[in-house]
Amino acid sequence: IELYTVKKRKQVEYMLGLGKYYFPIFEDVLDSEQMPIELKYLPVIESALNPRAFSRAGASGLWQFMFSTGRMYGLDGNSLVDERRDPFKATHAAAKYLKNLYGIYKDWSLVIAAYNCGPGNVNKAIRRSGGKRDYWAIYPFLPRETRGYVPAFIAATYTMTYYAEHKICPANIQFPLACDTVHTTKRMSLQQIAAILGQDVEILRNLNPQYRRDIIPGSKDYTICLPSSAVNGFIEHEDTICNYKKEELCPQRIQVEPASYGRGYYGPSNGRVYRVRQGDTLGAIARRNRVSVAQIKRWNNLRSDRLSIGQKLIVR
Repeated sequence: IELYTVKKRKQVEYMLGLGKYYFPIFEDVLDSEQMPIELKYLPVIESALNPRAFSRAGASGLWQFMFSTGRMYGLDGNSLVDERRDPFKATHAAAKYLKNLYGIYKDWSLVIAAYNCGPGNVNKAIRRSGGKRDYWAIYPFLPRETRGYVPAFIAATYTMTYYAEHKICPANIQFPLACDTVHTTKRMSLQQIAAILGQDVEILRNLNPQYRRDIIPGSKDYTICLPSSAVNGFIEHEDTICNYKKEELCPQRIQVEPASYGRGYYGPSNGRVYRVRQGDTLGAIARRNRVSVAQIKRWNNLRSDRLSIGQKLIVR
């Protein structure tokens, strides 16, 4: 608890601000599945409520799905779209996965442990404990990371519930709380939508983190999350949006299916790749390729500006 209320105080303030948008999404799904509402705090320890969070193992999204597990629960991915990063679809998938785990263990502490390390490791710990089905009884036989996972969940649940008693205030996050979704089968970009509807493109990106290149492919039915005030405008001007500066803002890209379930990043087949040289900075690379630093970081899942000589970057 001290970790969240003292050492990670600023991060908790930020997550509480994000929670004003994300927690109602989680609550609606968990309530509809008749599951404990407290499970909404799992993404706090999984991803710090960052839908673009990407682990070294290849897990992605708020709920940190591996690609193979995501596919099992209906989350598709290619070079343009990663549905593990879709707050709505990933939450439905996580609820189904957690419910299936509960059907196996009938104990939410074991479910949470299995969500972290996989049912195989939990089953092994149960066998090594002599068949006990209690988290604290199998605790010594779990992987080291998982031994701290359930206590971390308990601490996160406490902190996110009783933050006011520790004089922690939610940060003010620029998220439109009144949002709705629209459907489209037409190819368009978030920049086109922002330009025609007068919206901030960064807000649209935050509402739609599943679109890796800001492009809605249009090859099938896709959903777009918009501020409620922009929904009618989208419906009325959809054709205008997808034709606005089409070549500049919505270039044709080939959707590339991932080569294997284990991979976590899927670059475009026609994307330019640059190898980092001594003295390079993200700013200089961005200027040379006429893109922004933010775009390079987003395309390559970079969390900092640090580069390594020989590192490969997608730059367009």
